[in-house]
Amino acid sequence: MTETIKPRGKMNNSFDPASAQNLDPATRKMVEKRSRLLGPSYRLFYSEPVDFVRGEGVKLWDRKGNEYLDAYNNVVSVGHAHPKVVEAVHEQMKTLCTHTRYLHPGILEYAEELLPTFGGTIGAIGHAMFTCTGSEANDLALRISKHYTGKQGVIVTSEAYHGNSDATAAFSPSLGEYSPLGTWVRQVPAPDSYRMESEGLGRWLADRVQDQIDDLERHGDGLAAFVVDSLFTSDGIYSHPVDVLKPVIDVVHKAGGVFIADEVQCGFARTGEKLWGYQRHDIDPDIITLGKPMGNGYPVAGVAVRSDIVEGFGRDMRYFNTFGGNTVAMAAARATFSVIKEEGLLENAARVGKILLDELNSLARECAFFGDVRGTGLYIGVEIVKDKVGKEADKARAATIVGEMRKRRVLISATGFSGNVLKIRPPLVFSEQDAVRFLETIRSVIKSV
Repeated sequence: MTETIKPRGKMNNSFDPASAQNLDPATRKMVEKRSRLLGPSYRLFYSEPVDFVRGEGVKLWDRKGNEYLDAYNNVVSVGHAHPKVVEAVHEQMKTLCTHTRYLHPGILEYAEELLPTFGGTIGAIGHAMFTCTGSEANDLALRISKHYTGKQGVIVTSEAYHGNSDATAAFSPSLGEYSPLGTWVRQVPAPDSYRMESEGLGRWLADRVQDQIDDLERHGDGLAAFVVDSLFTSDGIYSHPVDVLKPVIDVVHKAGGVFIADEVQCGFARTGEKLWGYQRHDIDPDIITLGKPMGNGYPVAGVAVRSDIVEGFGRDMRYFNTFGGNTVAMAAARATFSVIKEEGLLENAARVGKILLDELNSLARECAFFGDVRGTGLYIGVEIVKDKVGKEADKARAATIVGEMRKRRVLISATGFSGNVLKIRPPLVFSEQDAVRFLETIRSVIKSV
């Protein structure tokens, strides 16, 4: 097998401010005001930005009353404005909103409910620590890992995204060439199951990790942690095979490093197979980080960590987060978790995801530029290529498809180094009827492009 880590790419499917003159007057005015007030770092999706004013379930409405099908947002994992989550947040907010330096049962009840679901060491004797965002969770996981190991080095996949704080941006290569990686960071290629043979892919990845461990040792950093999203979502969504990470965790532990499973995108029933993405690989991580879908839109995130790994950190370091784990955050998280279980959303992700995968694979047999369809549950990627023999990425066509879907009021995005992998990631309440609408739309788009 051969591998190449390319120079880091740029964001795809974002709005180009130079095209603002093509927008209707009201939208153009809002875009110009946004640019003036918020500055250049903020990005908008789509060549024609959307002004949403309301959401319910998997539907969104713009200010003109047009309805859109949301096949992209996992932040609202149990659907936009889910009444159970809204009610829980409302009740707690009007009662009490305060931090973790006071006793409160909500945070304890949630931790007691959450920790056993991880199984393994964390499920048995682990601890939960709460933050506001996935970036903070990964930042905290890194601090704990460095303290535990006494080392500095971090290994990630070549197009990974793990956050936008100073520390996490430094090991998030997907942010692009203008966001420099830390000197203590090393990259390994993602397990590209489309261009490499699946057999032996785990051993191949483990060997690449070992090479980078050796390099970190030579430079005096050593290995603090290997951080991975088990669906490799920013790398291009590589869901299979599911024996890829077992050889890697063995190599990491042999080197004395910490294995961090970033569950921000692939957790909370997203895969339709297991509650947590890493569980598909039959491994037992040392730290698990959580984020985006945890509070269905309310900013709540956290880490679950082996007790022996956090023991020294807890003894030597004072950790406090004003808003992490506050009473309202815990109400949102508990309500969201309850909805996932009560509404059978793990099973729904499996059932509806299979419909999408089966039909998209059928389309791929007919479509010359559908190179590969991969995914699990309600996280699916479609690789758009110039031809199926050469497998060369077709970023322009992928962007066109995303734009044409938006014009037909169905929202998706794109991912991967070249931005050529369609990212289909709807809320977990996406129904069979929603899947039919999505498939009809993408069929229409394929004919037009």
